Amino acid sequence: MFTAAPAAAADIQVFSSGAPAAVQKRIAPAFTKATGHNVVITAETLGAIRKRMEGNARPDVIVLPREVMTGYDKSGAFRPGSLIDLARVGIGIAVKEGAPLPDISTIDALKQTLLNAKSIGHPDPKGGGFTGAYIDRMFERLGIADAVRPKVTFGYAFAGGVDNIAKGGAEIGIFNISEIVPVKGVRLVGPLPAELQNYLVFSGALHVRGEHLGPATAYLQSLMEPSSQDAWKAGGFEAIVGGN
Repeated sequence: MFTAAPAAAADIQVFSSGAPAAVQKRIAPAFTKATGHNVVITAETLGAIRKRMEGNARPDVIVLPREVMTGYDKSGAFRPGSLIDLARVGIGIAVKEGAPLPDISTIDALKQTLLNAKSIGHPDPKGGGFTGAYIDRMFERLGIADAVRPKVTFGYAFAGGVDNIAKGGAEIGIFNISEIVPVKGVRLVGPLPAELQNYLVFSGALHVRGEHLGPATAYLQSLMEPSSQDAWKAGGFEAIVGGN
């Protein structure tokens, strides 16, 4: 699966947004055991990682949404040809553990569930992320924006948005499935209907300022190995075996 342990182990610096970072923390121990290379994962918001990238940080591997990664690749921030797609995640509906499961099986059923809900939580559409903005546009598409928006409480998953559902702070949560699955006290009702689903693809690449090209390349490859699929699935993602 991986190369034999080298004489000198490297500390591979990885910058990643939260949900894929959690998956990587499941994959990295096996990589370290097989190669001897340590994986140091810095999990932060997209904005925080942008600031690091604009400074003098020297990450070996970056894992972020593809839309962001494509821009960095075009700017020359990555080693040529190293950008690959790793996994994708859809948007799901969550409720507090033990609460009745609403019907979201069709567009009409989801629409009625959102209209009936006393309160709804989802990421801020103006916070720079992709999911919150998409959800807000979905309300417009369904023709329920005026009725639903007054019931919405904004909250990012990393800042307790999904936990708020577990605490009863909102009746319905709409987040990336990867942000729902790990949280105790909530239940994933299911994904959005296929006609409304929006997938967020996460990609990885080697940064040009990285100091450990060989080990970093091996680590990035390990994220696409068939043996890593279970970790991606457990985290609420769909693995993209073989990259893009």
